[in-house]
Amino acid sequence: MAINLKNLPEDEIFYGAKTCQGCGGLMACRMVMKVIGPKSCIAIPAGCMSATTTVYPQSSLFVNNTVTAFPGLASTIAGMSVGGEVMGWDEDTTYVAFGGDGGTVDIGIQALSGAAERNDNILYVCYDNDAYMNTGNQKSGSTPEYAWSTTTPTGPCSKGAKNKYRKSLIEIVAAHRVPYAATASIAFPMDLLRKVEKAKQYRGCRVLHIMSPCPTGWGYDPSKTVELAKLAVETGMWWLGEYENGEFRLTYKPKKLHESTEAYFKGQRRFRHLQPEDIAEIDRNRDNEWKRLKRVFNINE
Repeated sequence: MAINLKNLPEDEIFYGAKTCQGCGGLMACRMVMKVIGPKSCIAIPAGCMSATTTVYPQSSLFVNNTVTAFPGLASTIAGMSVGGEVMGWDEDTTYVAFGGDGGTVDIGIQALSGAAERNDNILYVCYDNDAYMNTGNQKSGSTPEYAWSTTTPTGPCSKGAKNKYRKSLIEIVAAHRVPYAATASIAFPMDLLRKVEKAKQYRGCRVLHIMSPCPTGWGYDPSKTVELAKLAVETGMWWLGEYENGEFRLTYKPKKLHESTEAYFKGQRRFRHLQPEDIAEIDRNRDNEWKRLKRVFNINE
């Protein structure tokens, strides 16, 4: 069934969270659950989403859910999946994990690798806001080059994060031969919703990596969340694709891939120190990464 906005239920499963204004992570989680529906169970580690959705005695999650430790998120949701199977729950129940980039590509990668290797019947969603936001905006393995963070400060001796390329989560999990994995963005909701729907149809370990800007950590006007997320994709700083049946596929071709990334950096406090030569270097590294991606996706221009 193709996604149609008119077919989406009016009822909300994920709402009322005490997040910052313009939180991209909440947008991502809400859209995912719009498709997944009430036949689901959720696990979240001790990050932004748990801190803002499970403030006792209130809850912003209206299905079975639990808060777990960062290293064990994938293990926890895998255990919930097996528990549901033992209790005879319907096969169409979806077991969803929501983790940030720090809790996924760094702290939780071992447990996720184990779940992917076993092909546990889970849907793992990483809402990527480029740093450890809940604990003070420390650098993660997904923090972009030259970004300021509290552990990569900028000044006379530092230009910020030194890593040229962020970890490619989709390629890491694809190496485990999972049934389905995809990248997405809150700025492209139909692409995101279609990928959630597709992931829902599979059994086994499925992974979604969703770009989710953070106005607090990135330092921008909260009203610009979707605009910035779109610019990231259009300038090639984030790509939309999927891995299915052993093959990679690009699902959107950026419109400004051959232009400077400068438009994306404007208005973000974490990049206000960038000089023209820094942006030129980032452009070169972006171009090199896209050359590699074109080989992975077998794209000919």
